[in-house]
Amino acid sequence: MIRVVNLTKRYGRTVAVKDISFAIEPGEIVGFLGPNGAGKTTTMRILSCFLPPTRGTVTIAGLDVVRDSLAIRKRVGYLPETVPLYTEMRVDEYLRFRAQLRGLSGGARRDRVREVLKLCSLSDVSRFVIGRLSKGYRQRVGLADTLLHNPDLLILDEPTIGLDPNQIRHVRALIKSLARNHTVLLSTHILSEVEMMCDRVLIINRGRIVASDTPESLVGRLRGDVRFIAEVRGPLESVMKKCHELPHVVEATGEAGGDWSRVVIECEKGSDIRSELFALVVENGWPLRELKVAPDRNLEDVFVAMTEEGRDQA
Repeated sequence: MIRVVNLTKRYGRTVAVKDISFAIEPGEIVGFLGPNGAGKTTTMRILSCFLPPTRGTVTIAGLDVVRDSLAIRKRVGYLPETVPLYTEMRVDEYLRFRAQLRGLSGGARRDRVREVLKLCSLSDVSRFVIGRLSKGYRQRVGLADTLLHNPDLLILDEPTIGLDPNQIRHVRALIKSLARNHTVLLSTHILSEVEMMCDRVLIINRGRIVASDTPESLVGRLRGDVRFIAEVRGPLESVMKKCHELPHVVEATGEAGGDWSRVVIECEKGSDIRSELFALVVENGWPLRELKVAPDRNLEDVFVAMTEEGRDQA
């Protein structure tokens, strides 16, 4: 569905996207992640034909985003983070207007508007003025607009922003159901949503793709070492130094909170240093308030590791 080869985008001297390549197959739900300013929105705007690339090729369903811009727009639904709406119009009036712009008319337009109102749980507010709706409802109006022409590809930038937990669950279920007939590229900062919805994850940092894999595989990469958490009443630097000296310890990091130091200790796979650590604090006369195995890693840990590593290298 999507083929990106050596894509670069410059704004004057600033390089927003640097020579990236990736592919997305039909029917996939792909999470597109990255810190603010990493190049996510620029890439999505190029895919949706809002911006031209500086260099490289981008094709959607075999169509080039530069040569075949109008044809691609008929096959793509793009939901930006800040949804542009005519706030003085009523919900159904706005959707009828937008459907007409997309080439629908007569009974087909009426039926499709009714369908997307139901899909996005907007039927009860269809006669409300958009400007009087909550942010969550406005977001759903934008999503309904995106679905009007039944596009092959959906590009969604923060689709659940402003929604309450019940609405987020509804949108999550809707997006997963859409994958039967649509390809979805999804950008969000709610990483738990990505783990539940997405088949694959792309992580971009400082304009470059730094990871591309399933959420499970990415998390699995960080599960080699074992982590322990200890809260000790003692000087942070001394506690960390002594922990580093224990066998099988890879790294010890921590933070001070008053008289107490909270230390996270990473150890080699299969090792358990709790007895050695307990003996250490007894030997140094440090009271121990907590000692436990850290929870399993998740996609947030992967995101931090990938983006922090890229920032350190830069």
